Amino acid sequence: MGTNGSTMLEPLRQGVPPLDPAAVSTAASCALPARYEAVRAARQFTRRTLGQWHLDERFDDVALIVSELVTNALRHALPADTPRDEDPPVRLHLMRWTSRLVCAVRDPSPESPVASDDQEIADFSAESGRGLFLVDSFADSWGWHPLSDVSGGKMVWALFQLTPDRS
Repeated sequence: MGTNGSTMLEPLRQGVPPLDPAAVSTAASCALPARYEAVRAARQFTRRTLGQWHLDERFDDVALIVSELVTNALRHALPADTPRDEDPPVRLHLMRWTSRLVCAVRDPSPESPVASDDQEIADFSAESGRGLFLVDSFADSWGWHPLSDVSGGKMVWALFQLTPDRS
């Protein structure tokens, strides 16, 4: 369930400030199995990747977002009968431009990650249900887009502005 760079970038273009594919410094992705332990693996992958990109100082915010997006994908986007040991249904992508970092999570559900108007607003005293509020609070921008390729599903992404002196 892999995607190539150009296919990967297309859904991110809608709703995101212009991203010039020629300015991409690097990208990395990892497949995540349908188990909650995958959230820890996603954070570890994020730590290693940001370290390689010399963006260690951004780890806390990015890891929080990665944790929320991966947890949401595992909790809400997988069918109940998803086999736990087959092809990983969720994929984490990290993409770095000169002045931007995007983390994106692909999952198999085409459904919106956003509650519809007839659903209750998140209860801030509850133990769960505030994930997208946290994403909105810590990322500079975020959104989602249904995917139209063969595997379908959606991509939920979060964008972080990087300081201008990062190369």
